[in-house]
Amino acid sequence: MIKIHKKYIERTFYLAKKGLGGVRQNPLVGCVIVKEDKIIGEGYHKKYGEKHAEINAIDSVKDKEDIKGSSIYINLEPCSHYGKTPPCVNELIRHEPKEVIISNRDPNIKVNGNGINALEANGIKVIEEIKRREGEDLNKRFFTNQNKKRPYVILKWAQTEDGYMAREDGSSQWISNAMSRKLVHKWRSEEIGICVGIDTAILDNPKLNVRKWYGEDPIRVIINPKNKSLNNKKVLHDNLSTFVMTEEKDSTSSKKKFFKLNRFSFKSILEKLFDEGVSTLIVEGGSKTINYILKDNLWDEARIFIGKVNFKKGTKAPDLKIRNKHKNINGDKLHIILNDEGNSNK
Repeated sequence: MIKIHKKYIERTFYLAKKGLGGVRQNPLVGCVIVKEDKIIGEGYHKKYGEKHAEINAIDSVKDKEDIKGSSIYINLEPCSHYGKTPPCVNELIRHEPKEVIISNRDPNIKVNGNGINALEANGIKVIEEIKRREGEDLNKRFFTNQNKKRPYVILKWAQTEDGYMAREDGSSQWISNAMSRKLVHKWRSEEIGICVGIDTAILDNPKLNVRKWYGEDPIRVIINPKNKSLNNKKVLHDNLSTFVMTEEKDSTSSKKKFFKLNRFSFKSILEKLFDEGVSTLIVEGGSKTINYILKDNLWDEARIFIGKVNFKKGTKAPDLKIRNKHKNINGDKLHIILNDEGNSNK
């Protein structure tokens, strides 16, 4: 029986991943309805503020009477409170499945165990922790938000084979290849915020938007403690949302917001961003900003491209343990490092 449960929970993971970039600060959730070892309905949470996975799965069942006595698989405990949508657990109870099988409890204090208790109080069996670790990894952003009360932080940079991320003049185009750069735009579409330091914003004058992939543009976050001038820079002269974190002034102009921080640290930046609804953040540089974050150990994941070029001199790449395991991106090496006990900075 456990083998069958794992099979259908894996299907919920597959469905849930389709919501990446669309559900924003909500968790990734998939739902599968099974009757007599046959899938009769399935769905996933597609977009923030819209129907949740359980409702989409129920809607997909042709004859709703078939749901009675079924097994419903969900990778995350069904919600039991009113938010953008009504509680999913009420709708599940109404259709009388015999059991609900989940991977993880929802860590949100508004839900945590309440959805399970409601199901059991109505005679519906609940089975928990099927592929629990995989479920936690799937929703690593959401679990970080709920448990640490800050955004999930992804560091991203490209470095040369000899360990540099910029030449002596500060230029870095192009260390990684076109395929790697396209992948970076996909990543941007999956996160809510994108961050660079002021020097990168001034020297590189980047757009920091999504161009080589389809998806929403992230909110640009510029770390600018001394309020250096951003006049004539792209991040202040378009219609995209931009947050500038500074010690000097606090103001709002159109979609550009300047936040004055009394305690200027990356921790306080993350706290402010979290308050503003930025639950995930990809940091694209430069070296000073990334080293600053590594020093404070306020990161969750690093994605490092190693291109087939050598600079011999220049700005050294951050000193992070890079193991041999990597993905080949059309000749570039992509290392993905998680900040666990075995992968902290040196």
